[in-house]
Amino acid sequence: MTCWYEGPLAAFDTETTGVDVETDRIVSAAVVVQDAPGTRPRVTRWLVNPGMPVPEAATAVHGLTDEHLQRNGRWPAPVMYEIAEHLAEHAAMHRPLVVMNAPFDLTLLDRELRRHRASALDRWFEASPLLVLDPRVLDKHLDRYRKGRRTLTDLCAHYEVSLEGAHDAAADALASLDLVRALGRRFAARLERLSPAELHTLQTTWHAAQARGLQAWFARSGTPETVNTYWPLRPELPAAAA
Repeated sequence: MTCWYEGPLAAFDTETTGVDVETDRIVSAAVVVQDAPGTRPRVTRWLVNPGMPVPEAATAVHGLTDEHLQRNGRWPAPVMYEIAEHLAEHAAMHRPLVVMNAPFDLTLLDRELRRHRASALDRWFEASPLLVLDPRVLDKHLDRYRKGRRTLTDLCAHYEVSLEGAHDAAADALASLDLVRALGRRFAARLERLSPAELHTLQTTWHAAQARGLQAWFARSGTPETVNTYWPLRPELPAAAA
């Protein structure tokens, strides 16, 4: 029987105006689907006119300028609906969705849906739950004592996964997908008997423990930053920006 990491996977990634999930906006997104390792991936892309200026710092990362987005991007409302529908289709097929640092991308999508569609992301998964595989959470749990950063670029280098055109949504999504396959193979003895549904549940616990550990480290170092324990989606804040 084929292990989940050798079977069909989808991956989702976004590029944004910044790193605040409550106020920043999605400017591009991509879903990459691959039926098996080595097969040609299928890529769906979206380009969004966010309706607000893109900070220079964000453009420096992903290369998307105000002029380009205003000329070529679509309005957010139909795009966010299409993305949610697309993800729901994969959930209905029980196809796992790879999302690197899932609480960032999925929470941003949720806030965009609330902002432009008056609907939460969870609504799309009432019939079939989303099965998320987060390479960042998996790596931190499976190789917890390894020192060093764990960005997508760092993890791809560590697991010898190709990442060409970093900070392009499709390129990052494909690299994340390949990364999860590499993690599966390296830690097969610990992962192959677990289903994607079981892994989704376990990652909720693993991420919370990782967040609490990071919060303790911040406290010891005098850093005031607060770490959110929710995964893969943060609950809406009472005063979330509209």
